Amino acid sequence: MHGSAGCLIAALFVCTLHVCTAEELINPPNKIAIVGAGIGGTSAAYFLRQKFGKHVKIDLYEKGEVGGRLATVEMEGNLYEAGGSLIHPLNIHMKTFVKELGLSPKTPSGDLLGIYNGEEFVFQESEWFLINVIKMLWNYGLNFLRMYMFVEDMLDKFMRIYRYQTFDYSFSSTESILHAMGGKEFSESVNKTIDEVMQKAGFSQRFIDEIVAPAMRTNYGQGVKINGFVGAVSLAGTDSGLWSVEGGNKLVCTGLLYASKANLIQGTVNSVQEKTRPLKSGGTTKLYEVNFETSNGGQLEMYDIVIIATPLNSGFSDIKFLAFDPPIETFTKPYQQTVATFVHGQLNYSFIGCPEPCPYELSEILTTDNPNLFFSSIGAVSPVKTKQDVDSSRSSGLKVWKVFSPEPLTSDQLHLLFKSYHAVISKTWLAYPHYDPPKKLPPIILHDRIYYINSIEWAASAMEVSAVSAKNVALLSYHRWYGKMEKIDQENISEKIKSEL
Repeated sequence: MHGSAGCLIAALFVCTLHVCTAEELINPPNKIAIVGAGIGGTSAAYFLRQKFGKHVKIDLYEKGEVGGRLATVEMEGNLYEAGGSLIHPLNIHMKTFVKELGLSPKTPSGDLLGIYNGEEFVFQESEWFLINVIKMLWNYGLNFLRMYMFVEDMLDKFMRIYRYQTFDYSFSSTESILHAMGGKEFSESVNKTIDEVMQKAGFSQRFIDEIVAPAMRTNYGQGVKINGFVGAVSLAGTDSGLWSVEGGNKLVCTGLLYASKANLIQGTVNSVQEKTRPLKSGGTTKLYEVNFETSNGGQLEMYDIVIIATPLNSGFSDIKFLAFDPPIETFTKPYQQTVATFVHGQLNYSFIGCPEPCPYELSEILTTDNPNLFFSSIGAVSPVKTKQDVDSSRSSGLKVWKVFSPEPLTSDQLHLLFKSYHAVISKTWLAYPHYDPPKKLPPIILHDRIYYINSIEWAASAMEVSAVSAKNVALLSYHRWYGKMEKIDQENISEKIKSEL
């Protein structure tokens, strides 16, 4: 009897003695490649290890630093968050990562906020809660309460994905993920602006212009023309209880890399090509040849599965997909530039309409959508690691401020914003997609066993959203490898889960 046939008969015989799983009939993949070591790539490595087991080799390619758009800058011996900064208290994956990796959460200090329209403050927070409530009611009626309910409804729908993923359900497109969360209206919110969505929901135009637009500008460097889903995610960032990771959010990425036991390859992936290779037992198999460049020159590796966890746009990656039929599209949709400038100095309150001495000391200043403004927001920031000693600079009026702007600040602009300063560092990012709905979302499945985590960024870009997409890709690649199609794109998942319990 031939060896391979004998093995198959033996496997089938074993299956008659107990319930046989697909994994016992199909060999697991030998090697998986992940391109990009940001939160998407490192969490994918973590979830892939959980699903495929300890024997699969996972290579993680990164041309820059682990963490990607989670990064810190150093100023005068302290580190400050330069990329993704705050995490919502209901972000289950990020909370789980922090707990399992032995990291610590850090709560930002409660700073007072003001909203500036280029001429005056249209809203200023008080230290007194009751005064804030009276101001909100006087200026905006019940719009603030309705915004709270609007965000709660979005979060309630978003939270459904955790239950689906707990039961190993996956989705083959970003549209399917959104539809599973909240039905047709929820999935179609990516094709409408947040302005349209909130006007339809009955919010006043004044509230949208003076409260909603500033939140969009500080979170995504764009106004109320961004899509409704990312707009709702942005408004969730106005909730209380936001937190970050002690020592820097990028520690989650380095921790996940270590926990996944993935092999980090410091290099640039140039191309991916499908190849046919002979099997020892006879026949052939399809593999993906990854061509990459390291400090040692050009190299090739073969993989069963390839996960792309970096935007397929110039400025991020120039990966070529060679000889695929039909061809794999690369995406030319633009990413939004934002510049984070850190300034250690004394803010010039008179420039933003507050006479000296300023009767209130705001620590976060958001702006309305005024084309004459050269900055989106200004906020006082603390180092990523909490110090035991009291920061004496606060009493002297000197703070470290983070200024978001679409373009690098000029010397003249810095002198307008600050009475004095003695340290400046800036970081220019292609931070998130330029949201201009309606737009077709990129596919998750680029080829038979090539997956694209960053498809979901075009619905909304956030740490937790990337982790959700990473887990979905890990589950999707696992189910498609083993032929578990009943776990992909299922309708009425809630009913199926009830039947499984």
